[in-house]
Amino acid sequence: MKLSETIKKHRFLFEELTARDFKQKYKRTVLGMGWSLVYPLLTLLIQKLVFSRFFADSTPHYTIYLFAGNVVFSYFREATMGGMNALLANAHIFSKVNVPKYIFVLTKNVSALINFGITTAVFFLFVFLDGCAFSWSFFSVLIPMACLMLFNLGMGMILSALFVFFRDVGYLYDVFLTLLMYLSAIFYTVDMFPADVQRLFLLNPIYCYIRFFRIAVIDGVMPPIGLTGLCVLYALLSIGVGALIYKKKNHQFLYYV
Repeated sequence: MKLSETIKKHRFLFEELTARDFKQKYKRTVLGMGWSLVYPLLTLLIQKLVFSRFFADSTPHYTIYLFAGNVVFSYFREATMGGMNALLANAHIFSKVNVPKYIFVLTKNVSALINFGITTAVFFLFVFLDGCAFSWSFFSVLIPMACLMLFNLGMGMILSALFVFFRDVGYLYDVFLTLLMYLSAIFYTVDMFPADVQRLFLLNPIYCYIRFFRIAVIDGVMPPIGLTGLCVLYALLSIGVGALIYKKKNHQFLYYV
């Protein structure tokens, strides 16, 4: 069954789960949805205060450079962390009702996507305030955004399946996210490394999505076709592997939750 048909068939459950996930995120908070704006801005402020003295002089529009990295990485982190816990958190539902299990990962991703959309809107406000000239290349960021949605969904499916069978994945993934953040060139530039090392960064999908954003917005040009191809390739690989795991392990989930 196609994804659109599945969502249509289980529309009520999908909408209720998405609304629940979004409400739970801001439950008993004073600012509520305001944290979607405050949190990334506070993170940006801290990183700018810490790293500006080292990289700002050599990096044009350093605030936007930082913000682009934070926007992409925060979306990836929220979507995959939520996706990893999706099956265990909803075991009481799919153990009693026969529903496609990936729908729980999808709702977590939609919740993260809403926050990503809000933060991206603020990002572009900063872009204009920082003096970046408008370019039609801005619209090309829709490509990595779409790819990132698929990539996050696929990673959420992979992680949620692993987490059901091996609870240690939760602890290991926390460590991995910290390592990945430092390897994604969020607050530094890769120009400080030799050419061979710079190419190694392209093995990191998150770096590729961040780099696409920066080229399109800060440089104001269309990113190279090779980078676009990598963004698409990583998205297809992620969603493909995730779908394959769910297809093969679908019936085993019930015995481990």
